[in-house]
Amino acid sequence: MANVRHAVPRGQTKHPDDVDGSHSVDGPASTDGLASTDGLVDWDITTGVGITALAVAAARAVESGQPDAMCDDPWAAAFVRAAHLPHPMPTTPAEVGDHALPDTWMLTNRYLGIRTKFLDAVVTGALADGIRQTVILAAGLDTRAFRLSWPAGSTVFEIDQPRVLAFKLAVLRARGAVAGCVHHPVPVDLRRDWAMSLRATGFDPDTPTLWLVEGLTPYLPAQAELQLLAGVDAHSAPGSRIAVEEARRILTAVSDAELDGARDRWGVDMRALVHDDDDRDAAGVLRGLGWTVSAEGIAAVARRYGHPVTDAFAVTAQASQFVTAERPGAATPTRPR
Repeated sequence: MANVRHAVPRGQTKHPDDVDGSHSVDGPASTDGLASTDGLVDWDITTGVGITALAVAAARAVESGQPDAMCDDPWAAAFVRAAHLPHPMPTTPAEVGDHALPDTWMLTNRYLGIRTKFLDAVVTGALADGIRQTVILAAGLDTRAFRLSWPAGSTVFEIDQPRVLAFKLAVLRARGAVAGCVHHPVPVDLRRDWAMSLRATGFDPDTPTLWLVEGLTPYLPAQAELQLLAGVDAHSAPGSRIAVEEARRILTAVSDAELDGARDRWGVDMRALVHDDDDRDAAGVLRGLGWTVSAEGIAAVARRYGHPVTDAFAVTAQASQFVTAERPGAATPTRPR
């Protein structure tokens, strides 16, 4: 389990222990998953789900370079470069053409722009309404703690694999990035007792919390998603909020040839990682737990943003949705930290 972390002044970051040296940005990260004593495999940024975080960062970097960009992530490209992949991922619109990658890559960057813009708005809305505690589950290479404007007293907890967080923080430190909040990495696998590690890091379950679940649910069986949401519910004070990107049928937007190409080029087999089914229902689970729920289809959000999805992505977009919810009850004001 993660070590106990203590509060730090606003604008500083508590870093996870350097567990295996894979955080270095001077050379390639390790490419081997580590088996722990309980039989679970821990991955770094260049293996399994970890490399999908790099792909997301690459897509955000490409989107940031669009003339009509829906997001601006100044560190996304740096993550991709620091990973030293044998076959680099594109980080600019021009590189997408230079690499002669499938059209799906550009579809992905547009979708990532939509997703990022939507969830950024959820964060800023929660902050405007006084929520000061945020938890990002499976944070990956998320940079919201560093690129968004956080009011005084804001605390952000990021939960992910130890080596993924170590890599991210090493890259950010090397580029002088400073968190705009009290930033707590929580280096723990979500398959373990993440809630205990979160509490040990200073999380207050009696304070209204914003929970972000982005880019996670496709990698979870429906039962695991239910258990995750139940864990969130058990640690949410009245007034807490959650936003879930519930993506379904994501493999329908990618051809077999493209999936094979990703496996051969970057060593990631999406068919083995993704639970591409319709059995999940975050909205229904949260309603059953007593939350007030709103859901908007991703295709509808894309149209609202003026970026309707193409035919190749239509099935995925129509099947997927953004779920936002609030736990009813009188919120207790956030205590100063």
